[in-house]
Amino acid sequence: MAEPVKHTCNPEQWVTAYSDEFFRFAMFRVKKREVAEDLVQDTFLSGLGALPRFRGDCTEKSWLYNILRNKIIDHFRKKVNQEIKKSDALSDMDDETFFSFFFHKDGSKLGEWKEDVSPKKWELAADSIMEKEEFMEILHYCLARLPEVQSKVFSLKNIEEFTTKEICKELGLTASNLWTIIHRAKLQLRGCLENRWLKE
Repeated sequence: MAEPVKHTCNPEQWVTAYSDEFFRFAMFRVKKREVAEDLVQDTFLSGLGALPRFRGDCTEKSWLYNILRNKIIDHFRKKVNQEIKKSDALSDMDDETFFSFFFHKDGSKLGEWKEDVSPKKWELAADSIMEKEEFMEILHYCLARLPEVQSKVFSLKNIEEFTTKEICKELGLTASNLWTIIHRAKLQLRGCLENRWLKE
């Protein structure tokens, strides 16, 4: 039986061989050039530090990609912690207080929207909106203006179609925290879409 191929590393060629591809990969996920550049640089530095532990079971490119993915996950985990601790009015509320701001807590209207904060009714059919390029441009505009964690979590759940379990595992969230972040993102997105798209 043939022995498995053992791969080798050549750090002198990493920047030339992988930096552009790794930058595009990171940029697609973090959306900010300087953050993507830092993540790629950190990947190469971590790779150099971990060279003695490289066993050659996979190619150096796959090994470095795995390091980069972990760097991106760490980046968002830190952002999640910052987002949860962020000191704006709604973020300072605990979950119960936050949702009581928008929904009735008791009586015959339990769970219904409060009249003064309920979203406006969208008169246009969803299918006709989605067919328009302008809507998608506005959606991406609004997503880009969400807090970074909200944008990432919303995209993972609703665009990339990750499961709740997968997102919680990747970002170190509880299901309750995830639901809260997604709900807040949806509220802000709806407000942005109403202002940028539906007000006309």
